[in-house]
Amino acid sequence: MAALSKLAESMTPRKTAVVSGLALAAFIAYHRLTAKVKGKRLAAEELPVVIAPSVSDKKEKAAVDKVFFRRLLKILRILVPGWFTQEAWYMTIVALALVARTYCDVWMITNGTYIESAIIGRDVELFKKYLFRFIYAMPGISLVNNIMKYGLNMLKLRFRTRLSNHLYDKYLQGFTYYKMSNLDNRLSNADQLLTQDVEKFCDSVAELYSNLSKPLLDVVLYTVRLTGAIGIQGPGFMLFYLTMTGLILTRLRRPIGKLTVIEQKLEGEYRYVNSRLITNSEEIAFYQGNEKEHFVINSSFKKLISHIENFIFFRLQMGIVDNIVAKYLATVVGYLVVSRPFLNLATPKFLTSTHSERLEDYYKSGRMLVKMAEAIGRIVLAGREMTRLAGFTARVTDLIKVLDDLNKGHYERTMVQGENGRVTENNKMTLKPGSGKLVFQDHIIKFDRVPLVTPNGDVLIKELTFEVRSGRNVLVCGPNGCGKSSLFRTLGELWPLFGGTMTKPDKRKLFYIPQRPYMTVGTLRDQVIYPDTHEQQIQKRVKDKDLEAILEKVQLAYVLERENGWNAVQDWMDVLSGGEKQRIAMARLFYHKPQFAILDECTSAVSVDVEGYMYKHCREVGITLFTVSHRKSLWEHHEYYLHMDGRGSYVFKEITPDTVEFGS
Repeated sequence: MAALSKLAESMTPRKTAVVSGLALAAFIAYHRLTAKVKGKRLAAEELPVVIAPSVSDKKEKAAVDKVFFRRLLKILRILVPGWFTQEAWYMTIVALALVARTYCDVWMITNGTYIESAIIGRDVELFKKYLFRFIYAMPGISLVNNIMKYGLNMLKLRFRTRLSNHLYDKYLQGFTYYKMSNLDNRLSNADQLLTQDVEKFCDSVAELYSNLSKPLLDVVLYTVRLTGAIGIQGPGFMLFYLTMTGLILTRLRRPIGKLTVIEQKLEGEYRYVNSRLITNSEEIAFYQGNEKEHFVINSSFKKLISHIENFIFFRLQMGIVDNIVAKYLATVVGYLVVSRPFLNLATPKFLTSTHSERLEDYYKSGRMLVKMAEAIGRIVLAGREMTRLAGFTARVTDLIKVLDDLNKGHYERTMVQGENGRVTENNKMTLKPGSGKLVFQDHIIKFDRVPLVTPNGDVLIKELTFEVRSGRNVLVCGPNGCGKSSLFRTLGELWPLFGGTMTKPDKRKLFYIPQRPYMTVGTLRDQVIYPDTHEQQIQKRVKDKDLEAILEKVQLAYVLERENGWNAVQDWMDVLSGGEKQRIAMARLFYHKPQFAILDECTSAVSVDVEGYMYKHCREVGITLFTVSHRKSLWEHHEYYLHMDGRGSYVFKEITPDTVEFGS
C-alpha cells in the first residue's frame, strides 16, 4: 500500500486527470453499449432488411462467468477427447516449449547481466566467455521458439479438424441439414457457423492456451527466483496488483462477448443476402430487380459496418485503459517494488555489498521483476481475448445444441400454438409434431388418416387416406399451394407426421426427381450414379457399359462423346441444358431402380415422345411413380389420380376416360 501511495503522490494532477478520464470514458462506453445490446441490438439494426427469422428475441449470455467455463469445458472434451490423441500431443509440445522458452528467458537475463558486468568491469576474458556462451545458445533458443510456433499452429489445425468433423457428423446425419434450414429457425446461416465461427473459435482457444500458459509460468518462476533475491513482499505485491486489475478490467470488458456474438450474426446475415442474389440471379434479372437487391445488400452492409464501428471505438477506449493498467502502470509498480530493497539503506544485504555487486543484483532482479510485470500484463490482457472467446463459445454451443435437438427429432419454429405446444386450427384440431406412426413395408404406400400439416402449423388436409401398391402409378394434380410438395416431403420423411399412420418402404427405396434436378460436383459418371460413389457402383457390379445403355434409354448417348468420356469434369449446371439435366435425372432413376419414385414436373423440358418412352421403361423395370404434371399425355401411364383442391379437400380415384377432366 505504501508503494501505491508513493505512486499516487508522484503523479501530477494532469496525469491523474488523464487516467481518470480514460477510465471514465471506458466506463461510460461500457454502459452505453450494454444498453444497446439489451435493447435494439444497436440502432443500425432498424434498417429494413428481411433476414431468416429467429424463434425468439431472447439473447444468449456471452460473458466470462461460470456459464462460459461450463460451455468451454464441454467443447474442450470434443477438441481433446483423450490423453493419447494428436491434440494432447501438440498441447504437450507447446507446454514443453513454453517451459523451455521461460528458462531460456531466465538464462538470457542472467547471461546478459554477466556480459554487462564484464563490460563495466573491463574484463575481456569474462566478456568473451559469456558472449560465446550466448552465441552457442542461439540455435537452441531459435529452435525452441519455432517448435512452439509449429506446435501452436498444428494445435489450431487439429482443434479445427476435430470440431469440424464432430459438427459435420451431426449436420449431415439423416436430414438434419434440411431440418436446420426448413423446420427449425433458431439459427440461420449454418454455413458461417460451420466454417468461419469454428475457425475463429479454435484459433482463439489455441492462442489463449499459449498466451495464458507462458505468462502464468513466468509469474510462478519469477516469483520463486525473486523471493530468494528481494523477499516475498515484492512478488506478493505484484500478484495482488494482478488480482485487482484483473477484476476491474474483466468488469469493463463484459460487453465484448455480446458484441462479438452480434458481429458474427450480422456477418452471417450479410453473407445470406449475397448468397440469395447468387442463387436467384436469373429470376432477379428477369424482374430487373438489381436496384432493389442493391438496396437490400447495402442496408445489410450498413448494419454490419455500423456495429463494427461501435465495436472498434469501444476497443479503442478499452485498449487505452488496458495498456495503461496492464502494461505501463504494471511496469511502474514493478520499478517501485524492485527499488525498495535498494533504496532502503537499512536493508542488511546491501550494507556490506559493493557498488558492482549491487549493480549486478539490480540488473538481475530488476529485469526479472520487469519480466514478471510484463507477464502479469499479458495475463490481464488475455482476459480481453477470453471475453471475445466467450462470444464464439456461445455461438458454437448454440450450434451443437440445435444439432443435437434435430438429431433427436426435436425442432423449434414459430408456429400457431395452443396448450402444451400443440398446433391448433380453429380450436378444433390438436396436433403434435411427431405424433403419427410410421410403418416400413415394401411395395406399398399407404396413408391412413394422416393430417397434411406444414412445419408452420398450416393444416392443408385434415385427414389423408389412400393406398398404392407397386405397379400402380399415381398422377398428383391440383393448384399451387394445395399440398403436393407437402405430401412428398412427408412421404420422404423430411417433415414430421402430425398424426395417423403412414406405411411406406425404407427411404432408400424411394426416389425424388424435382423439376430442376441437382447436378453434383464431379465427373459425368457422378451425375448418373449420384449419390453413389464410383466404388459403390463397382460393388453393385454395374459397369460403365451398363451406364451407357442407360444414357441411350434417355437419348443422351451423344453427351458421353461430346464431353470426352465418363471421367470428364465440368460445371454441369451450366454445361447441360434444361432438358439434358432432366434426362440425366431420369438416367439416375434407372440406375438406382427404387421401388417408388416421385417425379415433380421433372420432364417439363423433354419432348412428349421421349417422355413416353421413359415412362414405359419405368414400368418395365418395376418403378412405381407418383407424378406431378399438367401434361394430359401422361394420364395413359397412370392408374390412379390424387386431386387436391387447395381448400382442404381431395379426391383419390382410379383413372377412367371420365376422369381426365381433372388434368386440366
